[in-house]
Amino acid sequence: MLALILYLVLLFGLLIFLIFMSVYGISLIYSSLMGAPYVPTQNKLALEILKEIKYKKNGLFVELGSGDARIVRTAVKNYGVRGLAVDVNCLLIVWSKILSRLDGTSNKMNFATKNILNIDLFEADYIYLFLFPALILKLLPKFEKEVKKGAIIISHGFEIFEYKKFLIKKVDRTTFPTYYYKI
Repeated sequence: MLALILYLVLLFGLLIFLIFMSVYGISLIYSSLMGAPYVPTQNKLALEILKEIKYKKNGLFVELGSGDARIVRTAVKNYGVRGLAVDVNCLLIVWSKILSRLDGTSNKMNFATKNILNIDLFEADYIYLFLFPALILKLLPKFEKEVKKGAIIISHGFEIFEYKKFLIKKVDRTTFPTYYYKI
């Protein structure tokens, strides 16, 4: 009888695990179809990317397509900024909130489960992107209307050719270069 109970508990646990993995897999596919697959940045690289600019205390750092919000959480923790993590994937936003509580950044962080094309950028002092070029192109009209003068856009991986006149720094890396633009 004990063996049957253990078998049923194991079977139930496996079923729950498979359901979770299916939902998680579907959410990742959804993120990819929306134009920004979840590709986590290594912590060491996040620090390297962020150290290249000077931050003003309590400035607003927005990460578009944030995934687990690693970049914005690192900025909040190390540079005294406020953070906004934006992702279309609600599971990644929930995970981001958990990680933010664990690393002590939740009191200076906000999270939005939204399409990045529908987020307000008027107050952003720093905007971080690790997005495909096609999605960056869709963001340009929004940047033109909403990004304030003096704001810095950090584009990891892909150059924003239309913003060459705003380029203040390019850092080449073995994986992807990072571009820094001051509007």
